Amino acid sequence: MIARIPSASYQGIEAYPVDVEVDVSMGLPRLAVVGLPDQAVKESKERVRAAIKNSGFAFPSRKITVNLAPADVKKEGPAFDLPIALGILAATEVIPKEKLAHYLFLGELALDGSLRKVRGVLVLADGFKGRGIPFVLPEENAQEASLQKGVTVFSAAHLREVVHFLQGKSSLKDWKALPWPEDKLLSQSGVDFSEVKGQFAVKRAAEISVAGGHNLLFVGPPGSGKTMLARRIPTLLPPLSQEEALEITKIYSVAGQVPSDFPLIRERPFRSPHSSISQAALAGGGTWPKPGEISLAHGGVLFLDEFPEFHRDALESLRTPLEEGEIRISRAKAQWAFPARFMLVCAMNPCPCGWLGDMKRSCRCSLGQIHKYHAKISGPILDRIDLHVEVPTLGHEVLLGEEVPEGSDSIRERILAARQRQGKRFEGRPFKTNHTLRPKELKHFCRLDSSGKKLLGMAIRELGLSARAYFKILKIARTIADLAGEAEILEPHVAEAIQYRSLDRNLVGLGGY
Repeated sequence: MIARIPSASYQGIEAYPVDVEVDVSMGLPRLAVVGLPDQAVKESKERVRAAIKNSGFAFPSRKITVNLAPADVKKEGPAFDLPIALGILAATEVIPKEKLAHYLFLGELALDGSLRKVRGVLVLADGFKGRGIPFVLPEENAQEASLQKGVTVFSAAHLREVVHFLQGKSSLKDWKALPWPEDKLLSQSGVDFSEVKGQFAVKRAAEISVAGGHNLLFVGPPGSGKTMLARRIPTLLPPLSQEEALEITKIYSVAGQVPSDFPLIRERPFRSPHSSISQAALAGGGTWPKPGEISLAHGGVLFLDEFPEFHRDALESLRTPLEEGEIRISRAKAQWAFPARFMLVCAMNPCPCGWLGDMKRSCRCSLGQIHKYHAKISGPILDRIDLHVEVPTLGHEVLLGEEVPEGSDSIRERILAARQRQGKRFEGRPFKTNHTLRPKELKHFCRLDSSGKKLLGMAIRELGLSARAYFKILKIARTIADLAGEAEILEPHVAEAIQYRSLDRNLVGLGGY
């Protein structure tokens, strides 16, 4: 007999339906799974066999064939355990086959028949919302799926509960009435810019960077506060909207990193991978591609400390995501796409020993060592970082001072006002911040007066700026004008924007060193 059970899977963060077809016929006892299953799916036959027996049901001593349709798309993970087990029980008339078509089943089976959580449930709930087909899921996944409006969710803790439900002997817990938890969104916690003493110019650059969504590079000696500043940048970002929170949570769901206490990402991500990270771990990849750090930073901040020490191929993988806000991973028969719209914040020393330009310590590096150190960062990557900011070492009088620095809340108010101006200016267009402006829109939104053009032309000649760097300066100047509440870009805005391109200068040292 043949049974068909609705299920689903995903590629990237896009869901697609999977029909689990089970045929039980006469022949030598065996269980075969076809339809391009991965190793985890192939091993499901042993989990399913033990789970059915240990749940008190008879496992048929017949030839069992399981097909996962469509057969030309690879299937991954243990989420098909539950539908395969139900298909076998339906084909042997333990449960009525006609009831199976009204639900979508997902879940990994333990050997005793209990249900374990699976990854990507929120992606599947989003893909099937509004279709009117309820989900039957492990209890650990039910709350995550119920975050998506338009989906009915039933949960079970054991295979036996699902069988009894389909037999009409009992009911499952219904999660469809769970409201979307707006009050669960948290503000940034734990750190604040009021903890950073001095560094007024650096804080100003961070404010400009967040206001326009620009990428940022800190350059300074060890202990100057680069990491401390970077970790507080998320406190300046606008709070997450419902749509943003769900999109970020979908990425974490696929990666298997949804918070255990409550299955929703409530703060903007801050990812800080070590410099030894591989290209696949940073960009995403693997036999069955998973999101990398650049996707896990979507909607938040990706912080790369000791920037020149990262592998060259890993840094080069940032090129396309920084321009397009998406990372695409190609394989022979498929392509995966993950969102990757993040703010890149990097930190580096001015030289290998770290003390180039310091007022109290002498640099021990040779000219060749300094050139080699800077050459670790390619020109195209450097061009894609909008602001280059020097972070000097603070004197003891600043560190011991009693003055309380400005906090994150007041800085964020100015940033939100600047972003509101951008939102109003770009209303009806696909971009929301100055950073995402395309070259063809710059002429319209970033017009300069004659003095501003003259100053920028001089900078291009003297600093040897590339075309991309020229466009970056225009975008930064537009953001500075927005923070000042100015409708037009004035010469002072251009002058300030130019000073944030210090690494473009054709000098051995960095910006004045």
